[in-house]
Amino acid sequence: MVTRRSLVAGMAGLPIVMSFLGQNFAHAEEAPLSDMIATSEGDLVIHPIDHASLALEWDDKVLYVDPVGGAERYAALPAPTAILITHGHGDHFDLPTLDAIAGAAPLLTNQDVYDKLPAALQARAIALANGETGEIDGVPVAAIAAHNTTEERLRYHPRGVGNGYVLSLGDRKVYIAGDTEPTPDMLALRDIAVAFLPMNLPYTMTPEQAVEAINIFKPGIVYPYHYGDSDLSALETGLAAGIELRRRNWYPNATS
Repeated sequence: MVTRRSLVAGMAGLPIVMSFLGQNFAHAEEAPLSDMIATSEGDLVIHPIDHASLALEWDDKVLYVDPVGGAERYAALPAPTAILITHGHGDHFDLPTLDAIAGAAPLLTNQDVYDKLPAALQARAIALANGETGEIDGVPVAAIAAHNTTEERLRYHPRGVGNGYVLSLGDRKVYIAGDTEPTPDMLALRDIAVAFLPMNLPYTMTPEQAVEAINIFKPGIVYPYHYGDSDLSALETGLAAGIELRRRNWYPNATS
């Protein structure tokens, strides 16, 4: 079930406990090894999939975020109980993949993606605008503005189109930024337990921009994702005390 509510209110979180179980999977037939984070309502299991795609398992729910690349990428995972899509670019939104994996799962999207869905998927989808909140599969969700802020990059992600999402999973707040540079909405976040942040030029932010933003909104754990061939070394030395960096292989099938 998907519902929509009013504008974003406050966000609260607690200190985080984490155990690393291994690297993510390299082939679809292998079971994905993932990170596990304790919450007040059971463990949150994070599955990095590829580039901007991930899956979250929590409280008998399986949330896919920006699934692309065909059903074989998800063959080792449980079927989704809900799907979230940040925006309409092809590395985040792919109708053949959705048709293959969605089953009866509800969808939460931005308006641009909602307008592109076929009738069968649109019937169980809802679009959130920047700043709105809603619910999917019983999980509260806040839509956070996701766009470029550097003038010459605005053509890639203009204001008011894409979403990031903050998911409330028990006592943990998980922020999935989508494609964005640091926006006022991002910098105003507080009590975020886990943040997934993109950093590849020219489309999103630089690692240096990411470090500056992270040190302002201070998530407990940061996952760089959607980073391509970016040099992430700035994150190794630039984060404020108490912020944990989790680098994982988001390109398992890349060739060196």
